[in-house]
Amino acid sequence: MHYPFDVMDAPAPDSADADPLPSTAAPVPSAPERVTAVLEILMCSGFPTQIAIGQTLALAGVRPQSGGSLSLPYVAAVSLMDTVVLIALMLFFVRARGEDPRTLFLGSRPVLQEARAGVPLVFVAFGIAVALMLTVQAFAPWLHNVARNPFQDAVKTRVDVALLIVLVVVAGGLREEAQRAFLLGRFERWLGGARVGLVVTSVAFGLGHYYEGRDAVVVTAALGAFWGALYLRRRSIAAPVVSHGGFNLLQVVQFLAVAR
Repeated sequence: MHYPFDVMDAPAPDSADADPLPSTAAPVPSAPERVTAVLEILMCSGFPTQIAIGQTLALAGVRPQSGGSLSLPYVAAVSLMDTVVLIALMLFFVRARGEDPRTLFLGSRPVLQEARAGVPLVFVAFGIAVALMLTVQAFAPWLHNVARNPFQDAVKTRVDVALLIVLVVVAGGLREEAQRAFLLGRFERWLGGARVGLVVTSVAFGLGHYYEGRDAVVVTAALGAFWGALYLRRRSIAAPVVSHGGFNLLQVVQFLAVAR
């Protein structure tokens, strides 16, 4: 797969007397820069912020379970608060490095044009998920170790449905794609390159859905790689956000149809 960040070999000069071309090699990151990038990745991985928010809610008497099942308001509160905190943290770190947030997250193309480009990619993502699930069922059925999605018992009313839609679009689509772009940027500049970042973030994205089952880990890791590669090619989160958010909405529709 070709990425726009590949460095192409410069053509040889026409004669021996030609001036040598300037080096295009990126400077080697220093140890402090690498350590700083690792710390930024850890801080923006979602785990420290969600743990802190969860503990704060627990002190306020808000619990993750209600009536023996997962509490959707609790999950929504943690996820939406985490979205705000994470975006603020990423903007702080980007500006502290002297980077332009718009360049990192939105690139140079028109945002609406990029968003429209993400619409057909909703169905590409859905096709990837369906193909992988069918493959797992056929060749590795033992990976399906969670019979019932934890959210099935949490959605009981129309208000719950509306809350779930907001959750999957904002916390699922927007937060995760902004987070992915930020992490890929750190890997690309300071921690081994964009390809390394794509592998690491995709695996981490899959493992983050382990509560849904081992088969879900495989599918979400592949989807993470798809959306990550899409960002690296287009250098804007607009198309991945639309594709991811739309995919999540299709999952909600599917989930509600099965529940009925």
